Amino acid sequence: MRLRQPLSPRTAAIHSRLRGSSVTRGVCPYCAVGCSQLNFAKGGELVVVEGDPRSPVNEGRLCPKGANTLQLSSNPHRVTTVRWRAPGGRAWEHKPVEWALDRISRLVKDARDRGFVERDAAGITVNHTPNLALIGGSAQDNEEVYLAKKLFTGGLGVLGTENQARL
Repeated sequence: MRLRQPLSPRTAAIHSRLRGSSVTRGVCPYCAVGCSQLNFAKGGELVVVEGDPRSPVNEGRLCPKGANTLQLSSNPHRVTTVRWRAPGGRAWEHKPVEWALDRISRLVKDARDRGFVERDAAGITVNHTPNLALIGGSAQDNEEVYLAKKLFTGGLGVLGTENQARL
């Protein structure tokens, strides 16, 4: 026999704000510590970010920056364009992020094509690009650093790669 609890209709109607949401595990984007987060979404929109209690790194806790990850992603004041000033220009222009990514990709490709060295003076195959470098920062997680290093060293032949937040 199941006992019924004495609940008012108001109490019975109350439920968790996370009801109906999906959860995805993630890594805090702020520093190189690698705190684990639980990201809750409803209808394709992020609604809650919490520390993951199963993580041996942060045991469910987040620093003040990590606790503000939701605001980072869904802030109505978040900048969604890039500001660009043409070479020799005086005025800044707003450009879409896609435009900036295309421009950066084109400039990297052009620089690589100009400086690519297939063989050294002794005829040994080196396939490197000495005129490009990669510098990473602490906002990258380990997976991003790994992929960037693979792309720049193995894919583009860049010799100079550094990240100030190596773990």
